[in-house]
Amino acid sequence: MSRRNRGGLPLTDRLAALREAVEVAEGRLDVPDVARARTLLAKAGAREALGDATVVALAGATGSGKSTLFNALSGAEVSTPGVRRPTTGVAHASVWGEAGADRLLDWLEVPRRHRIADADPALDGLVLLDLPDHDSVRLEHRLEVDRLVELVDVLVWVLDPQKYADAAVHERYLAPMAGHAGVLVVVLNQIDRLDEQAAAACLADLRRLLDGEGLADTPIVATSARTGVGLTELRAELTRRVGVRRAATERLTADVRAVAAALAAHCTDGTTGPAAGRAPRPS
Repeated sequence: MSRRNRGGLPLTDRLAALREAVEVAEGRLDVPDVARARTLLAKAGAREALGDATVVALAGATGSGKSTLFNALSGAEVSTPGVRRPTTGVAHASVWGEAGADRLLDWLEVPRRHRIADADPALDGLVLLDLPDHDSVRLEHRLEVDRLVELVDVLVWVLDPQKYADAAVHERYLAPMAGHAGVLVVVLNQIDRLDEQAAAACLADLRRLLDGEGLADTPIVATSARTGVGLTELRAELTRRVGVRRAATERLTADVRAVAAALAAHCTDGTTGPAAGRAPRPS
């Protein structure tokens, strides 16, 4: 895995600074952010040891067409689409190429795996997941989504024209990823249900919502898993991310920035020394 990111400190240096901040915080800070930092350091160590494959997860609500889109990208009926809740609570994986995928999927705890036959070489190294529905009536399904959202390298959030502005999705999942705009892709699926004017208005409103949530750098791809519209564009977006072999590093870098900012909120500005009960500000 490449340990460099676009601009700023290399990931290795960021992780070292975060590790030092956690060590200093021991016994001084009693806040959940310290535990979050420890968890992230463990995740980073494990993920870096598993190579530079690109783990992309499709997430979305029941009826968004997420599983149909997953099957279209996989070129096979891997995941059974459902329109009623609850659907399966277990993620499915499609794998392009062989290198290290089983160890990576063991770490992700994804048991259902499909190898893509005659795979496009440009996608070699892609591990594509179909997550359970985030709005499932089953708590364990929602918890599985939350667990994997924290671990994957790239998150593709699949919305549909009826529920693209759903506050539950934006407040729980999209808005909190403002610092992760570069590792998020938003898909407006089922675009074939709209005429040209309605589709343009829907896409413009979705863009407005994402921009207001700090996700101006997040691309939107309009698709129809049923007709194939937009699949070429989505596949090209995935190909680009797989090709640079940097998705895992960029995800970890965004995670470190977020956790470091949370820790820094408990610190002084460094000019007067640490306040009582507070640790020095992490780099």
